[in-house]
This record gives sequence, structure tokens and C-alpha cells, in this order.
Amino acid sequence: MTELEADPAGQAPGRFGFDEPELALHQAEAHLTLGRTDQARARAEASAAACTPGTPGWAAATLVLAQAEASDQPSDAAQRALDVLDRVPPSRLRATARTRLQRLEGLLAARPAEYVADLRERLHTLPPPVDASGAASA
Repeated sequence: MTELEADPAGQAPGRFGFDEPELALHQAEAHLTLGRTDQARARAEASAAACTPGTPGWAAATLVLAQAEASDQPSDAAQRALDVLDRVPPSRLRATARTRLQRLEGLLAARPAEYVADLRERLHTLPPPVDASGAASA
């Protein structure tokens, strides 16, 4: 039996190019843009739960979840971002994750909460991204 036949619901990751966790991530980002933090949180949680921890998809969903939590749970948001930085080596951190981290730092700038200072310090000591040839970019 093939993988397609074994998946009657049609939810196999990557089936026909469709990825359910990625859809949930995009929905979470759309809700976040519209200021619907509860819906963003729910979709980001669903996306992160469907991903393997430490992978780029998991990092993206976790950082969107942190952004959704930043206004009313800044300590949790900062802790989530620190978890991403602990699990994903800087050399494997994608540009989109770095952008989400910068956005989160901005959202937490005026929030004196636990872990926020730690996150800020980690972000400022983060090495520059590495390009395809292995060189650090500025």
C-alpha cells in the first residue's frame, strides 16, 4: 500500500505540495496582522504541535506564537523565543526566524518582564547569518 492510499483523510505532510502545519502558520500570521491574538495563538499552537521541535517550521510557529503572547504574556513570549534559540543553532536559524525574533524584540521593548532582558542580550550577541558559501554576512 502506498503512502497516498494509507492516508484516506488526505493530511499526509507534503501531499500534493500541501502542508497543514504551514497553512496553520500562515493563518496565525494573518490573524496576528489583524490583531486577533487569540486566533493567532490557537493556529500557531496547532502549527507548532504538528512540527518536530528544532525544525525551521517549529521555530517559525513558536516565534509567531510568542508574538501573539507578547502583549499579555511577555514572560512566556520571551521564554518561547529563548527556547528557539536554545534548540536551533545560530548557523541553522533562517532569515525569516531572525525577522520574527526582531519583531518580537520590538513588541517586548517596553515590557519589563522576566526573560525579556535575557532575550534581548541573546539577540544582540547572535552571530551574523551565514550565507550559502559559509561566510558570515553583515
